[in-house]
Formats: sequence, structure tokens, C-alpha cells
Amino acid sequence: MSHTKKDGTLALCVKKSPSPFRTKSKSWVQNCLKHSIIKLSSLYLNFRRPSVVCWCPFLPLEPLSPKCNLIILQHPAEEKRCLRTAHMLTLSIVPHKCVIYKGKKFPQAKHNGLAEILSLSNTLLLYPANNAEDISQLQPLSDESSKSYNIILLDGTWPQAKTIYNNSPMLHNLRRIKLTQFKGSEYVVRTQPTDGCLSTLETAAHVLSYLENQATYRDVLLRPLTALCTFQLEHGAVTHQSKEFRLKNQTYPKL
Repeated sequence: MSHTKKDGTLALCVKKSPSPFRTKSKSWVQNCLKHSIIKLSSLYLNFRRPSVVCWCPFLPLEPLSPKCNLIILQHPAEEKRCLRTAHMLTLSIVPHKCVIYKGKKFPQAKHNGLAEILSLSNTLLLYPANNAEDISQLQPLSDESSKSYNIILLDGTWPQAKTIYNNSPMLHNLRRIKLTQFKGSEYVVRTQPTDGCLSTLETAAHVLSYLENQATYRDVLLRPLTALCTFQLEHGAVTHQSKEFRLKNQTYPKL
């Protein structure tokens, strides 16, 4: 339920809930509603999380509209994860510039238009294969250029991403690129396999920032992730070192 306070702010509350909504400003509510984070029928967040740890106020007020297109190939199990970053990405980019296809292999009959995208010469796959090129080998797009890229991102755990790649022969024909200049993920509440592994959101943020020649893209896209990690650490979570780091320092539990 909701009511308007004397100072004009809108107070939200949920009875008999272990995580009640605290009073929030009208602008916070409007931003949540804009991004479909709040369900009007129940006033619960999309992830069933209390408002004090809601990251939607950190999304851009106006979704970014890059020249490049982001195509996310998402493993079905990833959608069920509470702490996932692809959802942050889809809320930060205009819908026609960021599309999600779900499955364990691609393309399938249900993936309308994906086969055509994968057959285009300007389609790039972000995947750290041995023969993948560093992104610095690509020329950033200029304001006058009409050129753009279709950027394929594999969304899931690293074993799931590897499964998607192995099950999708059409991906093997794509030009593969990788990020090597970024050491350490900012997604510190989730364990990464190696120090160089990044989340889906971070990968997209760094790639777009470079290719679009817009440093602000990285900062804008990473704000909700930074907020999420800050909230988690403030409420009992601990910083996770990568599996690689823990193995080197003999602190990984499965030696």
C-alpha cells in the first residue's frame, strides 16, 4: 500500500513482509516504475529484494543508444539467478540495441533472426579462444562512421558459456575477440575462475566504451553493479577472490 506524506514524498510499505519497503522519494519510485522494477499489484521488486538494496536508481535515466548491437545468448539457468548482470544491461540499453536469446545451443528455430545476424561479416563474438584477437586490434567507431558491429555475448557461468560455444557450430565461424587489458572483475561478490574474467555487464561496458569511443559508457553501465556489490558487502557479504588467485595462495577449499 502507499500514501502521500505531508512533504510530498510517497511512502511505500508492505504488511507482513520480512523485508518491508522503507520510505522512498517520488523520483525513486518513478525511476523504478519506468524500468518496470516495481510490480504495482504487490509493490515488490523484480528480484524480490527490499528497497534498501535496490539498484534501479543507479540505472541511466535515459537508456543508452549505441551504434553497436548487443546480442546476448543466455543459458536457461542464468535467468533464475538473483545476482545476475544481463538484466542490468538490458535495462540500460534501448531495447532494439540489446536482445536476449535463450537456450543451450544457437541458433534454433525459436531464435527469430539470429541465424541472419550470425552470418553477417560485422558480427563479433566475445570469447577468449586461443585464436581470439584483442579488442585493441579493432578500430573504434567515429561519429561520422556509419559502420557498426553486432556483439555476441555468452551469458552464464563459465562452464555454461563453454557448453553454449561447443554446442553451437555457427559460433565457431565468427570473428572472436577478447579483453586482455582489464585485470580483476568489479563483481566482487561472485567468484570468477581467473583474475581476468568479467561479468556479462562488465564485458559489454568495456567493449562499448572502446568501440563507441565513449568512456562514459563504462561508467554509466557499471553504476548498478557497483551499487549491488556495495549493498551486498554492507549486509554481510564478503569479497570473493578468483579461483585462480586462491589456488595460487593455497586457500581454495578444493585443492
